Amino acid sequence: MNVKTALVVGGGIGGLTAGIALRQKGIAVDIIERDPDWTVYGVGIIQQMNVIRAMNELGVLESYLSRAYGFDSTTLFVGPGGAQDAKFDTPKLAGPDYPSNAGIRRTDLQKVLGEGATKAGAKVRLGLTVTDFNDDGSGVDVTFSDGTTGRYDIVVGADGVFSSTRKSIFPDAPQPTYTGQWVWRYNLPRPAHVDGIHIFAGPFNGGFVPMTEDLMYVFLLSEEPGTEFLPVEGAAAAMRERAKMPPPQVASILDQITNDAGVVARPLETILLEDKWHKGRIVLIGDAVHASTPHLAQGAGMAIEDGLVLADELTKAASPEEAFAAFQTRRTPRVTHVAKNSVRIGDMQMGKIPPFNVGELTGQTIGMMCQPI
Repeated sequence: MNVKTALVVGGGIGGLTAGIALRQKGIAVDIIERDPDWTVYGVGIIQQMNVIRAMNELGVLESYLSRAYGFDSTTLFVGPGGAQDAKFDTPKLAGPDYPSNAGIRRTDLQKVLGEGATKAGAKVRLGLTVTDFNDDGSGVDVTFSDGTTGRYDIVVGADGVFSSTRKSIFPDAPQPTYTGQWVWRYNLPRPAHVDGIHIFAGPFNGGFVPMTEDLMYVFLLSEEPGTEFLPVEGAAAAMRERAKMPPPQVASILDQITNDAGVVARPLETILLEDKWHKGRIVLIGDAVHASTPHLAQGAGMAIEDGLVLADELTKAASPEEAFAAFQTRRTPRVTHVAKNSVRIGDMQMGKIPPFNVGELTGQTIGMMCQPI
């Protein structure tokens, strides 16, 4: 391996994971993040068995689980009556002493990965962006927004669905696409019976995810005409109104959604580059190249796995370009399955395609995610 230095653009889930994984391989890592406060939007996040395995490989599993709620099952309820349709008990990929899945607050996940990256020796610089790249074939000269410069063997673009890195190296690449749905999330006290993911399908689409012994979040999906963000005032009422024909389990908690500021609502926008993910010594990972919707709860998981696979391929290949090509080859089947089938579920919910068995697809996805990466 002839890669000694790396710049990671983006200090989110994918970027921090890549930073840890690259440091494990002895590569010096700088991570830059445009947000000077390193804030994290959102409420909580579902992390499935493949993510628990990845956290173990990254050496942060104990810290992660100390802030998360671990569980071993996913239960699917269908129809306005909320009848149980399927329950999946998933393998414990990190070993018998660890849960197969977990729910965690996004702020806590950021802390786990941020601490992991800095402890591993990565340098994190906040309030910084890239203003220019110059890849001369033997390295990449980078100019930053504060006027400083640096030279790196590789650059990893982990800067999200609206990636500036992607725009720089692939100006003609497809743009993110709005799917027609929003996701709404809200923190609530966790009832004792919510001890795993509870998914509700048709006509209400949403679920419950435990995050701590005392806390869960409820989420729901709604069809919306556009992506313009809603005002904070009235957000709680707007979320309650979008819980159309809720099953009894959901109806019983709607009156607890009262704090406008506690509602997190976001339009679902996706992208999947089906051509190259890399150019020269610059490579894209995570949402910068395969942003998916949350319907299969694997968007962050795919970004986390990306970092591990990229670092692994860099140790095997004779050149960055060879490593990047091998990385893309390994990752394409998994991320394509997640991205395309997540959109399929949303399209079915909106009546754009005929109904199909979501439980069967979920089972297929779990099986695929349990395979080695």
